[in-house]
Amino acid sequence: MSSAFANYVAGVDEVGRGPLVGDVVTAAVILDPTKPIAGLTDSKKLSEKKRDALYSLIVEGALCWSVGRASPQEIDELNILHATMLAMQRAVEGLTIVPDFVKVDGNRLPKWQYASEAIVKGDGSVAEISAASIIAKVTRDKEMQSLHERHPQYGFDAHKGYPTKAHLSRLAELGPLPEYRMSFKPVQQVLIQHGGVIHAV
Repeated sequence: MSSAFANYVAGVDEVGRGPLVGDVVTAAVILDPTKPIAGLTDSKKLSEKKRDALYSLIVEGALCWSVGRASPQEIDELNILHATMLAMQRAVEGLTIVPDFVKVDGNRLPKWQYASEAIVKGDGSVAEISAASIIAKVTRDKEMQSLHERHPQYGFDAHKGYPTKAHLSRLAELGPLPEYRMSFKPVQQVLIQHGGVIHAV
């Protein structure tokens, strides 16, 4: 089936494949074609203020939207690619409307029953995928802010869990929290240095 003949097209995107900590978060969005939202684009190209404003417009104006995720434990067990595919499947299955067609950012599709297409850089060119990227990004950033408030010494508000120089330095000094992805190499190395001890607060 072509998306041109679909009544309900869902866009899907993920945020958080690269970080060392937290869930990989995905979103699925079916927009209302009678209520276009101006300014939708790749969430990474938007300021935090603009993302938050668009997030509110999407939540209020979309026909439906859903967030899916895979935990650090699932990432460690499945690997990040398969965990991302699982999270995408969960996002689409969480929609209150079953989509006729699904457009996914990137070059891979989950193994599912939906008519679908993978679109490289779709988050910058397909409104539904852009909306999904914004929902996923704002959701995950809020979770990193919450983690920062519980463990401010790690600086999650600044690096959002990505392996920046400052983050790696804090991780090496403090050791990993239970929210870390233990299968990721930088975390594995620190875990060995700390004698396998996970830092629990």
